[in-house]
Order: sequence, then C-alpha cells, then structure tokens
Amino acid sequence: MTRPDTETAGLAARLADRSRPLRLFSLTPPREATPAEDLDRIAEVTVERLHGLDLDALVLYDIEDESDRNPDERPFPYVRCLDPAVFHAGHLRAWQHPVIIYRSVGKYEPAVLKEWLSDQDPARVATVLVGASSSTKTVRTRLSEAQSLWQDAGGVLPLGSVAIPERHAVHADEHERILRKQQVGSSFFVTQVIYDLTAAKDMVSDYAYACRDRGVEPAHTVFTLSVCGSLRTLEFLQWLGVHVPRWLQNQLAHAEDPLTESYDQCLRTARELAAFCRHLDVPFGFNVESVSIRRVEIEASVRLAAEIRDLLAR
Repeated sequence: MTRPDTETAGLAARLADRSRPLRLFSLTPPREATPAEDLDRIAEVTVERLHGLDLDALVLYDIEDESDRNPDERPFPYVRCLDPAVFHAGHLRAWQHPVIIYRSVGKYEPAVLKEWLSDQDPARVATVLVGASSSTKTVRTRLSEAQSLWQDAGGVLPLGSVAIPERHAVHADEHERILRKQQVGSSFFVTQVIYDLTAAKDMVSDYAYACRDRGVEPAHTVFTLSVCGSLRTLEFLQWLGVHVPRWLQNQLAHAEDPLTESYDQCLRTARELAAFCRHLDVPFGFNVESVSIRRVEIEASVRLAAEIRDLLAR
C-alpha cells in the first residue's frame, strides 16, 4: 500500500485515499502554569517519543472542565491546559507532520475563531470543532456558528467532528448527526474513547447503510483507543461518558495488571473494527489517546500505536 510522503502530504490528501486507514495519536497540551522554559523540552520529548510511528497526524485536544455535563465529583481535578494552537505554533516546530487541533468553540469569540481558521495552513493543520459539553452551558460561539465561520474562512482547512457511539446507543441517531455535519463540510470523524464495541459497530453500521441509501460516500471514521492503567483511570473514563461494559469493568477490577488487560482489549477492538469497516466499505482509522501523566501509561500508548501501525500494514 503506497503512502503519501509523510513530510509533504497534508491531511486532505490522506483523507482522499479511502483505502488507507488513518493513524492518529492524541494528547493534551501541557498545563497552563508550566514554566516557559519547560514547554520546549516537553515538545522535544513528545516529538522523540512519536518518532517512527508513521502517523498521519498528531491530535491536540482543547480541554474544558465539563462539570456542567456531569455533576458527580470529578475523579481527577480539572487543570487548565495551554491552548493547543499556542502549544503547536510556539513549541512543536520540530513536528513535521500534520496536526489536528481541537477547538472547543464555546470558549472563543466568533471573530477570534474566524481569524484563527483563516490563518492556518491547510497543508499543516486541520481542526475538529467541538460544541458545548451540555445544552445549559453559556458559550461565546455555538457549534453551528463555528461551522459557518469555517465556511466564511474559505472552507479549505480540513474539518473534522466528534462522533459519540454512546449517544447512538441511547438515541440511535448519531449517524444522522454525522451526516448533517458531513453535509456542512466535515470530512472525517473522531470518536470518543471506545470500550463498548457493540455501540461503535451499531453506529458505523447505521451510518454505512444510510450513506448507501442516500448515495453519499462515507467519511473516515476514526476510533479513539485509550489504555486504562488503574481503577481511578477507569472511573475517570466513565465520568467523561465512556461506556465500559460491566464484564470489562469486572475484568479490569480483578486483573493483576489492569494496564495489560486494557491494552489487550484495545488491540482486540482495533482488529474487530478494522475488519468490520472493511466489510462495510467505510474508510476508518485509529486514534491512540495519551492523556495520562503516568509514565507507564504513556509508554503503553506509544506501544499500542506501534502495534496498530503494524496491524494496519498487513
């Protein structure tokens, strides 16, 4: 399988190749309070760590509190992180591949968001626009407004959106949301962390057949995988809205090594979803998430990304 030159091909060129799965790796920027002299060092370590993974893009999340969505006590305290666009532009100069920068659009004034969208190089940067975490949250820009701003800015920056299998499991209409977002410009979709394989397959199946019925080519669906090294991490995933089936909760709770157990489950999920998407002729990919500060979980995420790289190359 021929891959575009990883130093020159923008994400749009990679998205145009429907036969080739996308490979992404995601992380959160450093804490906002990180001393300036440490930011370049963190960026350098990040680039070194990801060297050799043959990624299509690095994903930088735009973190919000989200306590408005879930009133339960947050398992880990919310810590403000550096704006991902600032971290990329100011410190990730050594990263030569595309970057997908999330924008939690409710945080930004429309003029600021439009200026940022207009200023980015589409060969180097793509974006995922994310709406408010709840309908009651006060926002500066709504998701629909942000999509219009993207169009006003020329609509050339590769645009992605979030897909949530858990929402599909409840309402059975996530594929309709995906199609509406695709209609206004989204060319790829990144899921919330996947531990409920059935919910993910249901969403992709409904999306695939809806596309066939309407004569629409499905966009890349990128499944996010994240290792879970402790019961507290598991609790945090569930606080974020990730559905972990009861049987898997039991597996992790009783495993001598929850990290290895979750790692193996992520690989099984990747194999099954890859086969399922190929069967349905839906372009797909995987996004390995690394948001933990624990070194053992960070290293496991990198190993997982390497193993998925080899799995998809077969």
